[in-house]
Amino acid sequence: MHTDHERCVRAVRSRDARFDGWFFIAVRTTGIYCRPSCPVAPPKVENMVFHPSAASAQQAGFRACKRCRPDTSPGSPRWNERADLVARAVRMIGDGLVDREGVPGLAAHLGYSVRQIERQLLAELGAGPLALARAQRAQTARLLIETTTLPLADVAHASGFASVRTFNDTVREVYALTPSELRARAKKPGAQTPGVLSLRLPFRRPLCPDNLFGHLVATGVPGVEEWRDGAYRRTLRLPHGHGIATLRPEPEYVDCRLALTDLRDLTTAINRCRWLLDLDADPVAVDDQLATDPVLAPLVRKDPGRRVPRTTDPEEFAIRAVLGQQVSTAAARTHAARLVQAHGEPITDRDGGLTHLFPTTEALAELDPESLAMPRTRRATMLGLIAALPDLDLDIGGDWDRARAELGALPGIGPWTVETIAMRALGDPDAFVATDLGVKLAAEPLGLPTKPAELIRRSAQWSPWRAYAVQHLWATGDHAVNRMPT
Repeated sequence: MHTDHERCVRAVRSRDARFDGWFFIAVRTTGIYCRPSCPVAPPKVENMVFHPSAASAQQAGFRACKRCRPDTSPGSPRWNERADLVARAVRMIGDGLVDREGVPGLAAHLGYSVRQIERQLLAELGAGPLALARAQRAQTARLLIETTTLPLADVAHASGFASVRTFNDTVREVYALTPSELRARAKKPGAQTPGVLSLRLPFRRPLCPDNLFGHLVATGVPGVEEWRDGAYRRTLRLPHGHGIATLRPEPEYVDCRLALTDLRDLTTAINRCRWLLDLDADPVAVDDQLATDPVLAPLVRKDPGRRVPRTTDPEEFAIRAVLGQQVSTAAARTHAARLVQAHGEPITDRDGGLTHLFPTTEALAELDPESLAMPRTRRATMLGLIAALPDLDLDIGGDWDRARAELGALPGIGPWTVETIAMRALGDPDAFVATDLGVKLAAEPLGLPTKPAELIRRSAQWSPWRAYAVQHLWATGDHAVNRMPT
């Protein structure tokens, strides 16, 4: 979008927050870059330069605005809507892969050369993978500087910087302030729980939290997930340790509290929480498209801004999807809870009732099939999936088409399971569970076809947002997944 100069100018002049994260405005005369909704008076048109990413603006020598804090914008929805190389690379960089494995590691995961990845990212984002990772480290550093009392050397380490000197230079270059000056300018942190980080997760409005939190809680695995004091809580398995996320919906943001065993996992934990709640979606674009169908229009008007509840661990969700085949939500929870108690890793939760991390694939490799209280054919399906998981392309930057083909080739994995995983684990916004019972029950009274092949043809006009159409169809039923927990 940043190449459409006139449209960008209109967005800046109207201070339209819907475009925050889509592009960034840099001002030649001040050397500052902002989000489109920055409250200061817009600069002259001839002084505006538009960038596709914060990293691009930083690489061009601009520093972040101290007023609108462009580094805290919601992420661009483009990377959640697409499955091409650039989108997959951006999702993996957001998950902290470059910090952990470097650009060669990113290239190995994507199956491309380092040069190909750098060339495509530069062409579309104006910055290569190292610059994108650097911008993300700077954002994490600012968050820790302003919201914690950690020593600055610990902040540098937790943010992913190789040295304190690099940390100091980067913060000074991006924010035109030293880390000490940033901390002095920030509001003093209130009463803090030791070991817990508090932050706000921004999103584009509107947001309907009912089905989002309702689904996560109604299908939650005891010991791994819970609803407590108006917040959804779950355990997180992270690259350097584990954590507990507490997420509470507020009108303007999602309140997020993270308890981490290793602060190096902060960026990854934040990214996975945003992914779980689909916070980088563009609800206006989704709702506008779905509302063109007279059948869906009343549902969209009633509850605009529905999101797709996702997962923090694709492999975990794939296992839970098979456990949920042809059984009720309650039965699926029971099966998953038994796996967790028998094979999960115990943890301590001083603030609630979380007890385990979901079992790893390695822990389930020696699973006794007789311990699974399910039909023999589904036992075989579960064991086949567990054996195949290490080779499946299910990570956050995975190829959606390849993952579908790999899953569909496994015995006992049918269209419902494939599309459910594509929708909630892979994040494909066009995934469509035409064979789902809840979708069928919603279709008939709305006058939609109930036969899967016919419904798939009818749903073509909802593309590329059919996963969001599913949320509206599910919401027509009286089920706990559609209601905000109490």
